[in-house]
Amino acid sequence: MQRIERIIEFLNQQPKDNFLRHALALEYIKIGDLQKAKALFTEILTESPDYVGSYFHLAKCLETLSEKELAIEWYEKGLAATKLAKDDHAYRELLAAYEDLIY
Repeated sequence: MQRIERIIEFLNQQPKDNFLRHALALEYIKIGDLQKAKALFTEILTESPDYVGSYFHLAKCLETLSEKELAIEWYEKGLAATKLAKDDHAYRELLAAYEDLIY
């Protein structure tokens, strides 16, 4: 919990810092608060669709929440974003997770 509190303190100073919001969402996943993680990842990607690191984690979070169709949508958005960013590593990671889900 201490880590979450520290990240929140930093976010109070820089509320739109995607790195901090992403880190906080990952901490929420660790403690099982998937709704808070989902909200943060969605906020990040709505405001900054080029922040490609969050697509995988949001989609995985949605899978865990049994929101398969929404997970598929976010995987597809992430695949498009990573292609645009020419981030082959992130693209392959998303593609593998996407294919695991739909096949």
